[in-house]
Amino acid sequence: MAKSPSIPPRFTLRQLHYFVTAARAGQLSVAAAEINISQSAMTLAIAELERLLGTLLFERNRGGVKLTYEGHAFLQHAQAVLELASEAARFPFHHRTDVSGRLELAATYTVQGYFLLPAVAKFMKLFPLVELVPLELPRLQIERQLHDGRIELAALLLSNLDAPQQLHLQPLAYSRRRLWVSATHELAERSTVQWSDIARYPYIVPTVDDAHRNAMRYWQSAGIEPASVIRTSSMEALREMVALGLGVTILSDLVFRPWSLEGRRIQAVAVEGHLPVMEVGLAWNRERPLSPAAQAFREFLAMSSSTPANGE
Repeated sequence: MAKSPSIPPRFTLRQLHYFVTAARAGQLSVAAAEINISQSAMTLAIAELERLLGTLLFERNRGGVKLTYEGHAFLQHAQAVLELASEAARFPFHHRTDVSGRLELAATYTVQGYFLLPAVAKFMKLFPLVELVPLELPRLQIERQLHDGRIELAALLLSNLDAPQQLHLQPLAYSRRRLWVSATHELAERSTVQWSDIARYPYIVPTVDDAHRNAMRYWQSAGIEPASVIRTSSMEALREMVALGLGVTILSDLVFRPWSLEGRRIQAVAVEGHLPVMEVGLAWNRERPLSPAAQAFREFLAMSSSTPANGE
């Protein structure tokens, strides 16, 4: 007699939404408040999801929750499922259009690698007549070329612009900044840390997307200096140094991963006091109307990220 195939676990979009929200918030109470449900409902939904999957997704401690290795792997799938469901709701009757043309889309290192490319791939499927060419450029070069008309549209960190008032801006996403430490670091279990705590350790700074300039601004605002500064152009090297306990850093959740390339754990901890939020978005010249291809991409990205598309 043939063996019946095993039935895959049947979880709901709501459970996935609760799980992703909790993973981002790091605390079940904060996640529950964010989506306006009780903490007990959040706890029960995630516990049921873990039961269905047959594995723990979170480690629980006094400071909140953090993803297990299995939880981190499942998070990527959960986010992909929720994104597909969101797209189905936003574009239920969207057909391929006759918009055509060539669009050279400039982007900085961080935005290109951690935010933009999946949207580019989806846009190209919906608008097959548009030739979209991603260009990775430094922020300063993008600003100059937007002003003189050599670049039509760019995706970058709006919070890093020198003269934002001279451009049309379309915010797309916001990302908080936190302290990254090794999972075995003495600061890892803190709910928040002070600048005086951070200053005792070597501070690691990536040399891309104005990260060094931003970091120095934080330290100047705090009126304190780190014990020493380590610079690197590699995000993977930075993660490995943090995971090995060779130093600490402050970066946004957009680029955070709880594991280094070698599988070592990294923990993100809130910093007391004000840290500016990273703002990702589109920018274009105020004096030059967008081409049909650029306008189509702008509207697509605005709708995908659920932000207003008025360009201000």
